[in-house]
Amino acid sequence: MNTYKVILFDLDGTLSDPKEGITKSVQYALQRMNIHKVDVDQLEKFIGPPLQVSFADYYGFNKEKVDIAIGHYRARFKEKGMYENELYPQIPSLLKTLKESDMTLVVATSKPTVYSEQILKHFKVDDYFDLVVGSNLDGTRTSKEEIIQNILNTYYEYQLEDFIMVGDRKHDVIGANQTGIDSLAVTYGYGSLEELREFSPTYIVNTVDEIKDILT
Repeated sequence: MNTYKVILFDLDGTLSDPKEGITKSVQYALQRMNIHKVDVDQLEKFIGPPLQVSFADYYGFNKEKVDIAIGHYRARFKEKGMYENELYPQIPSLLKTLKESDMTLVVATSKPTVYSEQILKHFKVDDYFDLVVGSNLDGTRTSKEEIIQNILNTYYEYQLEDFIMVGDRKHDVIGANQTGIDSLAVTYGYGSLEELREFSPTYIVNTVDEIKDILT
């Protein structure tokens, strides 16, 4: 088994369960776009992918409408949605163990960097991470491939085999595949086992403890 040195973690669905905050913020945005009576459980598919992609794919919004919907989403998310969120059990223990093993921990998320940093501080786990790379508020750098490549460029002194991407959706696995690094897919988040298997992650695990077993 490889000994990894730089561990990339997705945020939503991997480190924390953001369902309430994300789905209620999407619901609010849709209501502002005159789309009503949408059950929040139907909006779980918004957890993980970039909002630009989800609003276009699921509601057929053009770029102008996507930008308006994201504006409404962020208005609620900044006020309360980002705090309607909770860490998965054992995540702080995992991060502590990895840090004590001298691993470099990085957050790699499609969520805007500024929100991601606030969420990590809210949960008091920000000190475990050496770097947080997310999307930009102007809608750029939203794909996992771009985000991971940015991290690889930052840690250029390492080899590709030193990195691994941990995430719960196909986008995490695809991004890892596209950049040539290993991936560890978790099934406790919001991606189905079928979705994850389709893109052949290096590992698939069901629990946080299994992440620890593989990485240590």
